[in-house]
Amino acid sequence: MVWWWWIVPAVVALLGLVLLIKGLGALFRGKVFGGLLGSVGGAGFLAVSAIAALLALDVQTYSRLTYERPVATIMTRQLGPQYFEATVIQAANGENMPAATNLYPLHGDEWRIEAQVLRWKPWATVLGLDTQYRLDRLSGRYRLIEQEINAERSVHPLSIAETDNGLPWKISTWDMARKYRKHVDAVDTLYGGAAYMPMADGAQYEVWITQSGLIARIKPNRWSGGAPWGAPRSGS
Repeated sequence: MVWWWWIVPAVVALLGLVLLIKGLGALFRGKVFGGLLGSVGGAGFLAVSAIAALLALDVQTYSRLTYERPVATIMTRQLGPQYFEATVIQAANGENMPAATNLYPLHGDEWRIEAQVLRWKPWATVLGLDTQYRLDRLSGRYRLIEQEINAERSVHPLSIAETDNGLPWKISTWDMARKYRKHVDAVDTLYGGAAYMPMADGAQYEVWITQSGLIARIKPNRWSGGAPWGAPRSGS
């Protein structure tokens, strides 16, 4: 996280607080116009700083993508026909993104993992904004289209931004960037990537992210589902 994500909102908030105090003081002294102008201006600066701070909190849920790196380990255990339990270990990435392990029930023949990627314009990277990624969701996938349409589905959020963070509100950088891209042209591209693999009892997989998206690899010595696919599989 670059320092100005916090310095700028703090400076704007301080300016807004000063204007608000001066505006309220002017109102008490009977200067209605000047007091209202200062109060409204101060409140506006405080609102802008709050939005910037919420955006900074959301950006922290993304990780820097500067090279190919492992992002998760997935282990599957079969509980029944086309029904598995997946253990997902998300790799640590700094103080804001500690390693996390969670269990997810999945229906289907394959698991599918998805990620969001934010790529910034060159002028934004000069300010310290590297390409960012965030694991988004894990779901079960059927090989047969008919089952994919009609059978029981399972999907789970992987992003900590989708869980309760204790705040009464939140702002999504992903949604804001798509909605206001024409007005604040800092984002170069927004895209989602996915990878999927067949599930088997006792199998273990590694998920990597590259500049082109997600790649999943089976650990051969932990595969018990017959001959594994010949190459890492990814999809979008």
